[in-house]
Amino acid sequence: MNQTSLLINQTLPILLLIGLGAWIRRSRFLSETTMDDLKRLVIGVALPAALFLSFLEIRLEVSYLAVFGLIFVLCVGLYFFGLATRKSLGKGREYYPFLTTGFEYGMLGVSLFGSAWGLDKIGYIAVIALGHEVFIWFVFLSFLLAKRDGAQSPGKLLKVFVRSPVIIAIFAGLVMNILVSKEALWGAPGVGAVMTALKFLAGMTIPLILLIVGHGIRFEEEGFGEAVRVALIRLCILIPTAFFLNAFFIRGLLGLGKPFEAALFTMLILPPPFIIPLYMRPDAVHERRYVLNALTINTVLSLIAFGVYLAFNPIL
Repeated sequence: MNQTSLLINQTLPILLLIGLGAWIRRSRFLSETTMDDLKRLVIGVALPAALFLSFLEIRLEVSYLAVFGLIFVLCVGLYFFGLATRKSLGKGREYYPFLTTGFEYGMLGVSLFGSAWGLDKIGYIAVIALGHEVFIWFVFLSFLLAKRDGAQSPGKLLKVFVRSPVIIAIFAGLVMNILVSKEALWGAPGVGAVMTALKFLAGMTIPLILLIVGHGIRFEEEGFGEAVRVALIRLCILIPTAFFLNAFFIRGLLGLGKPFEAALFTMLILPPPFIIPLYMRPDAVHERRYVLNALTINTVLSLIAFGVYLAFNPIL
């Protein structure tokens, strides 16, 4: 198979599933309630199954701690960049700083990386995302809830963190990776059946997420120009940052392989977290439209950037 055919066979399924999701919304083939139920299925079952298996199977290295710290510090820095530039770039939009940091790893990163290079390789982007997940649940969410409800206690944030199916799956996978033989898990009567069931559930992750992403792509006129500008600024910062970090940190300092470079690039071009509208103040109607526009435009630009990158890196 030549490179052009390989690229088409990797990218076209992504576009077809996203397009199918958009058709489902326009034709009302499935109701909004059904799509919400599918989201819960993905976030609560399919995605945790995929992440558990990826962290169970991946080979752990001490150098991953440096990756954890790098991504966490980067996310914090991007948030403060948003605070510093809010008046000049965001026209005083109070939720603008949340659009400059964080990445939609769960609902887009896993599906893009897995569909392009294989679900068995999502462990690479899972390692990249670990510091990000800690940032999202302890820093990002605390600021978001504080803006909506006032100050949040560390105890409440910890409760949200430990109850997240994604976090439970990640840490369960890490613990069992260290303590338990993988061969014993897959071969043990009963336990092996559970592992196979988890593998089946994990296989649902990519198609369901892409359908959901396609279903959620919609544009609103209000705040469209501002949202485009925010999305372009974000990518103009993060794409060069991804190449710089890959050259001098991932490849240069840590000596990690090409899959980690692809994982870092994929991570940094992702749109901001889709949870932002869920935790906004109910009275922030105009701000919500602006945020939804920004998330949609960021998603479309992320897909374009990912497609270009994939064209030059079809094989890891």
